[in-house]
Amino acid sequence: MSGLNIKGKWYVTLYGAENEVKQRIEGVNTITTGGISALVQHLVSATAAATTFTHRYVAIGSDNTSETSADTALGTELARHTATVSQVTDGIYRLTATFPSGTGTGNVYEYGVFDSNTAGTMFSRDTEGLVTKSANDTLVVITEITYS
Repeated sequence: MSGLNIKGKWYVTLYGAENEVKQRIEGVNTITTGGISALVQHLVSATAAATTFTHRYVAIGSDNTSETSADTALGTELARHTATVSQVTDGIYRLTATFPSGTGTGNVYEYGVFDSNTAGTMFSRDTEGLVTKSANDTLVVITEITYS
């Protein structure tokens, strides 16, 4: 019997003021040590008290330092939003966050999933190529965490 394997993917789309697609990127994220610990805590908590999984906040940032499993926060966070969550298949947990005009403006390199709208435990982090979000752009960020 094999063990639990967790992996994640990011899909980022930058839309211009006229809703035209300006840029798309995809990347693979790193599940952090804190994220693994939080998953175990959630499983224990859910079993004991049927509580809710709270890792539903997606943040974007401007630091292009590579991610590591020891990361606890983004390097330079620009904005954070509550994501819409869905189950794609039995083993895929999807979060979708939209950063509208005027929010998270600047050079975006990094993405993270957190359990709070400020601070909190970071579940995963990814750094990718530059996305330059201007004041009139809308950025849609989707991450999928696959449990297998």
